Amino acid sequence: MKPILPRPTKAPPLPEFIALMAMMSALVALSIDAMLPALPQIAADLSPGAANRAQLVVGAFILGLGLGTLFSGPFSDAFGRRPVLIGGIALYLAAALWAARAQSLDALLAARLIQGLGASGPRVVTMAIVRDRYRGARMARIMSYVMIVFSLVPAIAPLLGQTISARWGWRALFVAFMGFAALIAGLSLLRQPETLPGERRRALSIARLWAALVEVFAHRTSRLAILVLMLASGMLFSTLTSVQLIFDRTYGRGQSFPLYFGAIAVLASSAGFLNARLVERLGMRAMVRGMMAVQVGLSALMLLAGFLLPAGGLSFALYLFWTLSLFFQAGLSIGNLNALALEPLGHIAGLASSVTTALGTTGAVLIAAPLGLAFDGSARPLAMGVLGMAALAFWLTGRIRRPGEA
Repeated sequence: MKPILPRPTKAPPLPEFIALMAMMSALVALSIDAMLPALPQIAADLSPGAANRAQLVVGAFILGLGLGTLFSGPFSDAFGRRPVLIGGIALYLAAALWAARAQSLDALLAARLIQGLGASGPRVVTMAIVRDRYRGARMARIMSYVMIVFSLVPAIAPLLGQTISARWGWRALFVAFMGFAALIAGLSLLRQPETLPGERRRALSIARLWAALVEVFAHRTSRLAILVLMLASGMLFSTLTSVQLIFDRTYGRGQSFPLYFGAIAVLASSAGFLNARLVERLGMRAMVRGMMAVQVGLSALMLLAGFLLPAGGLSFALYLFWTLSLFFQAGLSIGNLNALALEPLGHIAGLASSVTTALGTTGAVLIAAPLGLAFDGSARPLAMGVLGMAALAFWLTGRIRRPGEA
């Protein structure tokens, strides 16, 4: 019986492999960041009476991404990497077509939720394929190259999104998403062989997934780290959903938003390199707690400025610096929190990683959505929410005890 999918047998050359993995990772960032400049258009077309609800277009995608992550990992372990990758992209393409034709905001939100579910396939499979092919320092080196390429996407995606939506309307963005996803699927089918042979696959078991979920919460360190991860991701997602509105309606700089956002993304990408240099010397918990302490101070300053300063040059400069600090903080905390959560769970690392990522992402969206809807024309609601999350995260991080600690 012939295989349903074409099966290349030879691994692509390393530069091509890195480019393909980076494209698979970039699909998520593109699907989020390219939408930001189009939110005012979407609000005007589908939700003119409640413009703030357009922010949910971002949150719905991230929620689907988090929910899908819980299952994509176990599915790829049971059926192989290629079926989950291609199946996820097929679901993503169908949802993008639905989104492009949506006639109501509710329909668009449902399509974005399903689009996020589909995107979880490439998101999870990227790391799995790299892990299948490489180990140790070589794997870390390959992922570093992937992340360097990936980090460029948030810098250019808003400008790309603004250009497309200004010329052809916001619906054309979904056509662009479909084209990029189809390119990834085609290259994967033609060039990337299956990296998980049948003898290494593990049967899909809901019982094993439930047992992993229970064990994750049974460990105090993992439980607390996931709660802090929800808060850290919640700060990031709240900023993402509100940033375009604040640029446009608070500071009147909607047209220049992609340029500012790109500069912030490039500067914040250095956080990963800084974390790699400092984490072994200072420790994961200390890095996270230090960043939360800094964020408490900066958010309090931003909140105070929101009440005392007019929405002019000084206020805007402070907002830019504060937004940069939030993206920089994510680079110094989210990876460390994932590592803290997984540290006691090495014997179920694959399932625990799916559970941790899914819980952190979905919990963050549930925090970020109401905070985004609270936008009142200023940055004050966001600053107040981030201040509360940073303070709680600082306290919870202090209660984390790594294995062997008192």
